[in-house]
Amino acid sequence: MKFVKKKLKNYPREEILASDWQQGGLVEVEIADLSDRGDGVGRYGEIVVFVPDTVRGDRALVRLVRVKPKYAFGKLDKLLTASPHRIRPRCIVADKCGGCQWQHVSDEFQQQAKRNQVVQALARIGGFSEPFVAPILTGEASLGYRNKATYPLAKSSSGKVQAGYYRRNTHLLVNLNQCPVQDPRLNPLLAEVKKDIQERGWSIYDEKSHQGQLRHLSLRIGRHTGEILLTLVSTEKNLPGIARQAEDWMQRYPELVGVCLNLQRSRTNVIFGQDTICIAGQPSLAEKFANLNLQLRPETFFQINTEAAEALLAKIIEMLNLQGKELLVDAYCGIGTFTLPLAKRVKEAIAIEVQAAAVEQAQRNAENNGINNVKFKVGKVEDLLSQISAIPDIILLDPPRQGCDRAVLETLLQIKPKRIVYISCKPATLARDLQLLCQKGDYQLTYVQPADFFPQTSHIEAAAFLELSD
Repeated sequence: MKFVKKKLKNYPREEILASDWQQGGLVEVEIADLSDRGDGVGRYGEIVVFVPDTVRGDRALVRLVRVKPKYAFGKLDKLLTASPHRIRPRCIVADKCGGCQWQHVSDEFQQQAKRNQVVQALARIGGFSEPFVAPILTGEASLGYRNKATYPLAKSSSGKVQAGYYRRNTHLLVNLNQCPVQDPRLNPLLAEVKKDIQERGWSIYDEKSHQGQLRHLSLRIGRHTGEILLTLVSTEKNLPGIARQAEDWMQRYPELVGVCLNLQRSRTNVIFGQDTICIAGQPSLAEKFANLNLQLRPETFFQINTEAAEALLAKIIEMLNLQGKELLVDAYCGIGTFTLPLAKRVKEAIAIEVQAAAVEQAQRNAENNGINNVKFKVGKVEDLLSQISAIPDIILLDPPRQGCDRAVLETLLQIKPKRIVYISCKPATLARDLQLLCQKGDYQLTYVQPADFFPQTSHIEAAAFLELSD
């Protein structure tokens, strides 16, 4: 790889010859890989260059925007040779919107790259030589799969209400009237609700001044039921005409079962506050998941890709081969999304969750489905796991992106459940935690199943199966 010279007719010779290894410089890079952040990765000599909007096999002219001694970040200035894995994005603002990173990458290569993320993390961070990683599981579609979309609100320079996603690494909003990755049944609401907010004259929140009312517009749909929930996130509840507007939305959209107002007054990037008011209809929607009936509220955590989550659950059930005699512990149970279907196949289940509101929903979901063999416990996993009197046959872990607290892993090594299923949305922390569980031979990693919950992005989910060594 070298500096580009006179062979590039579209660039002034003076600019190219002046290029240097510095911010603003132009370099020619061939992309050899994709990073777990979604960037293309190439080299200029011995220095690594990260370039968004590229894919392996691209040869590109890259403008350097940030230069360090051993690596640099650049932006695509001109595509010289297109990779065979490159496709035309299905969204007209894909190069601007930060919601997706990989719309220019073919579905097949996305899956290959994501599986490779898991393999590389297990090898490099976890120290597993040739770990078995199964072919990736997918949902039914790589577009139109998102069952929830939460859009920041803003005002344009002309005063128009906007909703969309931020440009990558900025807080500059890209205005959207539709989104190809969200469930298409939500698109009509996005454009129309913006107009209604505009006509009502409700003020839009400004994060710099901490002034204004409306912060976000959230739309959630039950993929299997079609029920829709609309939620406005606001700094205050006194929005003039909100009750009348909510009733108008309920009449206009037959699938809409509820309009809610969530109050988020804090100066924070956390979207939802603790208080939600139902303005019209009901405060939750019905969804079917793995033959169970669930109720989902606006702030409820639920996997964004219903079909992919069901596929992963089916694989977990297959791998565990449950006999109805087991004691199962779900250490991060949420609203019981995985707890309840598994509880139907074991003798007893214990579910742990730090958020009391999520446990309340989980209990209601259990009652609504006639599942009475689950004991729910509110608290931190590191505090409650050691209090379980019997040794669990199976422990299910599904922690946040940062992985398990060290105390959780140490407790597992003390109580030694027969099997562990560790679900993770970040291969690096998964590999780190598995390394601790397996380094002394206490557990063996037998199987890893990646699942593509987030097509068009670099994110990947994976379930790792461990067995207690003899």
